[in-house]
Amino acid sequence: MVRFVPPEANLVITLVPVAEAKSGADAAAAAWTMAKPGFARPVHLSQTLPARDGWDEVVVVSYDVPPAENAVAQAVASRKGTAWTVVTIDGALATLAKRGAQINTAAETLRPANYTKESFAGRQPHALDTARIAELETFIRTSMDELKIPGAGIALIDDGKIVYERGIGVKDIETGAPVDKDTLFMIASNTKGMATLLLSTLVDQGKLDWDKPVIDYMPSFRLGDAETTRKVLVKHLVCACTGLPRKDMLWLFNTRPETGADDTFRQLAETQPTSGFGEVFQYNNLMASAAGYLGAHILYPDMEIGAAFDRAIQERIFDPLGMRDSTMSNPKAIAGNWAKPYDTDLDDKIALVDMKFNDTVVPYRPAGGAWSSAHDMALYVLNELKQGELPGGKRMVSARNLLARRVHYVPTGENQWYGMGLEDDASSGVSVISHGGSLFGYKSNWFALPASGIGVVVLTNSENGYTLANQVKRRLLELVFDGKPEAKENVASAVKRNAESFAKFRSELTLPVGADASKAWVGEYSNPELGPLSVQYRNGTLSVRATSIWSDVATKTNKDGTISLVTISPGIGGVDLLAATRDGKRALILNDGQHEYVFIEARDSGIAAAR
Repeated sequence: MVRFVPPEANLVITLVPVAEAKSGADAAAAAWTMAKPGFARPVHLSQTLPARDGWDEVVVVSYDVPPAENAVAQAVASRKGTAWTVVTIDGALATLAKRGAQINTAAETLRPANYTKESFAGRQPHALDTARIAELETFIRTSMDELKIPGAGIALIDDGKIVYERGIGVKDIETGAPVDKDTLFMIASNTKGMATLLLSTLVDQGKLDWDKPVIDYMPSFRLGDAETTRKVLVKHLVCACTGLPRKDMLWLFNTRPETGADDTFRQLAETQPTSGFGEVFQYNNLMASAAGYLGAHILYPDMEIGAAFDRAIQERIFDPLGMRDSTMSNPKAIAGNWAKPYDTDLDDKIALVDMKFNDTVVPYRPAGGAWSSAHDMALYVLNELKQGELPGGKRMVSARNLLARRVHYVPTGENQWYGMGLEDDASSGVSVISHGGSLFGYKSNWFALPASGIGVVVLTNSENGYTLANQVKRRLLELVFDGKPEAKENVASAVKRNAESFAKFRSELTLPVGADASKAWVGEYSNPELGPLSVQYRNGTLSVRATSIWSDVATKTNKDGTISLVTISPGIGGVDLLAATRDGKRALILNDGQHEYVFIEARDSGIAAAR
């Protein structure tokens, strides 16, 4: 066996050879007897993944871990011939969250002996001709049906021009109105690359330097303590490399209508990195938000910082690129040609997501608040491929500073890195520049192959959109480089695994929750950071409501006998609130990996409200 232990010493990953086993689950069980004698957690779910990278079979086994433990237990069993190689993962969820990219990087290098990984390096790319475009469109349409995605905006770029742009499916299920090339979707974290492009224009003008401290330009900026603050350079705001963990729950739960853009800086001042600069990849939205606002502040120091950013992104990005429909305004977007957000409900039917959930990003919009269309995003990707040169030869930004956003800062996987609001994936032997975006009911991505001059945009109005986007990338590579045909099987496997996971999730829920049972939890709760949380029982339904999000809930009995309230409304399903007591008061505990938030009962209103 080979055992890996991170510096925290509370997570153990073990590589175990198993000479022979009847199944992946049996191989996992045999591995645990060697890796951790006495391991007795019950199996939660065993799922088969597509066999890739030379393996004949790959099985992932997850185990039931009560939420109170804040831990994870999993085994990945990979078979070659009759022999299995099993990786067991056991320990703290917080460390897994912190070091996930490092673990991913290691895991992706695990392959059978003498296997040569597929590589497109050195291959001459095919042009996106009519036949290949038709094949890709057919793949997208079929995958959308299988994944229950209502609508998508798709665009393709090749040889310096847009060769395909259109909508597929509908933007509104109720009316059946179709998506077209100009239909707006929330592009979420794709806004980050636009914010760093804004910064690039300022570097060109000598108004900003990637390698200077942020406090040189914004003396009021704070991150944790004074020593940490002094170390933060401009590039650190967007490299996901400063060791600052996600801290999304604060703005997801407690964003008020009056929350201002300066809340980004308030939260950062109260947050300390959990690892050293450059040590690990940790994605943080607040840092990216600060980056965009920094650029806006430099341009318009006398304006309110949110309005300054809206103006800056319009004048520096949207206008020069001809992105005529793109906007940072939710009201403006939904007054026109826009795609409504969707998810699947507990009956596995497509259901509308409450658009108000997406208002939570508004105070932090440089990290994810933009709206765009397939056509407009194609112009943005075309600019990436032309390295800042606009049609007619005029330059929007220097190639040097546009490309600075692609510098490799921290690995996210094998031959994969995060730059400054952009990602570079060279795992297939060719560089693919991209970034994804995720908000409630919206998932998107775009991919650019700089060496081939090819790009693709995928915008969706569905929680299942990431699977589509990632497999469009794979199918594109297959068509352009004659790659192994894997994308179709990947989608089919994802659909099967999603159905298995959903069935397991649904089987563990108690729904509806009766009036008498609800009395145990109904009441008013509060957390110093996340604000108030109300648990209500009305018209036969148990629900929770925070300042900015709300959901119906079911209950779940955990393996240790504790009870969780689990959100079930479209777009926000699966959030676990563990019922507990603290200092003699009722409490609900939310854990997001590296943070634990405890909502304490504010007053006893349970019996009165549960009628």
